[in-house]
Amino acid sequence: MAAFRSILVHMDASPRSVVRLRLAETLASRYDATLSAAYAATPAAMMGALAWGEGSSMLAAAAAEIDADNLRNARARFDQAGLGWRAEWRELAGDVPMRAFTRAALTADLLMLGQYDRSDPGGRIVPSDFAESVVIGSGKPAIVVPCAGDFVGLWKSVLVAWKPTRESARAIAAALPLLQAAQHVHVTAWDGDPREVEPWLRRHGVTPTFHREPDAGREIGEMILSHAADLGADLLVMGCYGHGRAREQVLGGASRTIMDSMTVPVLMAH
Repeated sequence: MAAFRSILVHMDASPRSVVRLRLAETLASRYDATLSAAYAATPAAMMGALAWGEGSSMLAAAAAEIDADNLRNARARFDQAGLGWRAEWRELAGDVPMRAFTRAALTADLLMLGQYDRSDPGGRIVPSDFAESVVIGSGKPAIVVPCAGDFVGLWKSVLVAWKPTRESARAIAAALPLLQAAQHVHVTAWDGDPREVEPWLRRHGVTPTFHREPDAGREIGEMILSHAADLGADLLVMGCYGHGRAREQVLGGASRTIMDSMTVPVLMAH
């Protein structure tokens, strides 16, 4: 399994962008990868932040200034990170940030995205379903970083939530470099036998511990998070289940729970 050679980080105006950037830097340094920090945000005029009507030219100017401020803040955080030659800054044009970032993601090995923070008004410059839309739309693996907490990217204990599906298999394949570097790898399954991945993982030098759990029904997402906490896992690996519609992303129950309530970074693949 080839290691990551190119990592694409989503940047916006929020301070959490720096956490994603630092995680990506750690991985880029470890795997000698290039790092691209791509700014993508919804224009202020499209967020409903400004009402259009009389004096629309003044409102348009105000919207443009908000956009410029957001861009300046994001670029300042990138510059202050001092990543050096390994990282490049990109500004993705377009009124639909998901579409622009998804297209950029097609040529990256790994994405670094952020969990939507419903408590942060400043986080609304990207849609609430940004992360899952990019994962589903691009088909590329992504590490989704929680909206709270500090993470160093040296994951010692990894929990793999296995399910006999394409999505789960793709997530494991993408995570192999991280599993090989981890001290402890746990594979758990609520729908199937976790040991069916044992020969595959052992061929890649990964010796996991297996946990076969009883059917959790609709509570599978909560059970995955609880199991991760019990095992002291600092990274979760799982498939992202759902499908895209013209104007709506539909996630499976477990994927939605994880997206809403994650406490550790989650490597997802669709």
